[in-house]
Amino acid sequence: MKLSISSQEDRQIVTIEEARLDAAIATAFKDRMREILPQAGAGIILDLSQVNFMDSSGLGAVIAVLKAMPEGRELQLAGLTPNVERVFRLTHMNSVFKIIGQAGNGTDGRLIDGRSSVGAPDAASPPENRPG
Repeated sequence: MKLSISSQEDRQIVTIEEARLDAAIATAFKDRMREILPQAGAGIILDLSQVNFMDSSGLGAVIAVLKAMPEGRELQLAGLTPNVERVFRLTHMNSVFKIIGQAGNGTDGRLIDGRSSVGAPDAASPPENRPG
């Protein structure tokens, strides 16, 4: 399980350096994240830009990290690839997690599910998420 950690202001950016977040590595991922959580500052940005496949075990591991977040700290997801974004959308977890565009650009206001505080929603957003 390869993770890299960097900082952005008062948050930790944790990049998953694996192509798959699945049953084979879900437990190792949760264990590593439990070690990182106490150092989270105001929160963690979980960069999934290198993850091309996520199964239910991987999704469950990300949910476990959300539940383990210390009170008052935020977990944001960034850089979702189309396949991973589809998993969050089909399971309606995109309404549970704060999903931002890119890890290094977490203040741009662009959210993957089409909500945005700056500019128009993403053209790839499902119609039900577009303002109308």
